[in-house]
Amino acid sequence: MPTVSSVTLTGRLLLLLLWAPHLTMATNWLSLARLPRSRPVSGAEPCGRLRGLTPGQVGVCRARGEVMESVRKAAEMVIEECQHQFRNRRWNCSTTPRGINIFGRVMSQGTREAAFVHALSSAAVAVAVTRGCSRGELERCGCDRKVRGVSPEGFQWSGCSDNLSYGVAFSQTFVDEPERAKGMSSGRPLMNIHNNEAGRKAILHNMQVECKCHGVSGSCELRTCWKVMPPFRRVGAVLKERFDGATEVRLTRVGSRTALLPRDPQVKPPAARDLVYLAPSPDFCRLDPDNGIPGTAGRRCNGISEPPGWHQMDVNCYVAAQVFEQAGLRWFSAALVSSPGAAQFAASSVKTQCSYTLAENETYLGKPHSHTRSTSSHASLH
Repeated sequence: MPTVSSVTLTGRLLLLLLWAPHLTMATNWLSLARLPRSRPVSGAEPCGRLRGLTPGQVGVCRARGEVMESVRKAAEMVIEECQHQFRNRRWNCSTTPRGINIFGRVMSQGTREAAFVHALSSAAVAVAVTRGCSRGELERCGCDRKVRGVSPEGFQWSGCSDNLSYGVAFSQTFVDEPERAKGMSSGRPLMNIHNNEAGRKAILHNMQVECKCHGVSGSCELRTCWKVMPPFRRVGAVLKERFDGATEVRLTRVGSRTALLPRDPQVKPPAARDLVYLAPSPDFCRLDPDNGIPGTAGRRCNGISEPPGWHQMDVNCYVAAQVFEQAGLRWFSAALVSSPGAAQFAASSVKTQCSYTLAENETYLGKPHSHTRSTSSHASLH
């Protein structure tokens, strides 16, 4: 018969197993955002005391401690940008009040929300470190002066281009480390690595060129130009679009290796810049403290915008299915455009819940939608 002490020990072990995803989550480094800004991370305290880092990330911290303040800034960028992009969604990137799991245990599930956070996180680290290089804040890198010569457009490459290659390399080393430590034969590490890379590509594919004119009285006889990263707000918007068009995938053996392929065989395989996810999202409308989901109760609904801004109604609120069943979906869509009053009257007759996506509203109205690659990738309403 088990003793009291053995039962207690067993209970503790079970509790530890239940919380294992919380303890080892790859995005726990985002908890660096909780550190006070008045105390820079670099040299402030031993890397081993920084909560949220995996053993491999602690090693990166010890080897390249001067970069860790940029990593802390990246964590702040992720939270701010995520909450901006999803401010009108059911899931609005709400954070937990304490602890190292900033966005709650929903990040341990292979949902499209987790896909977005991973992509945004890897992009943020690349951007923050690259900024540190360009500003001369990091000893091992500076601006990129390798781009030289005359462009096909006739301007002279010069100046100090953003050293994105260094920022991307560090992002791969630091952000991807937890996945490489787990091994690349299971679904979740493969999903995370794919989305991490998609986040970095969102920067690479949106680089901008800035120029300065030289000549008498501003005649611009000579133009020198350099490459700069896009604003992080632009990166967030690009990844938000990828989120809306994310592809649900499953782990599949292809020859001697494993790969992530679309769950629906009729869907085109995702490109490297697309986001992928393994599991459907939970119901973010309802309070779920165990998973850190606050629900939507008490949040103000966008309501129904006046024309021509009706399409700005995002997915915070939608009229329940009874409206569509009783009044007809196309009638309601037409009322939404031509008569806001009629639509509001219909909406007030039933309770409001979380909304359909803009993509689906456009589809119901017969309007083209930019994410037409696969209808199955929009199966989950957000």
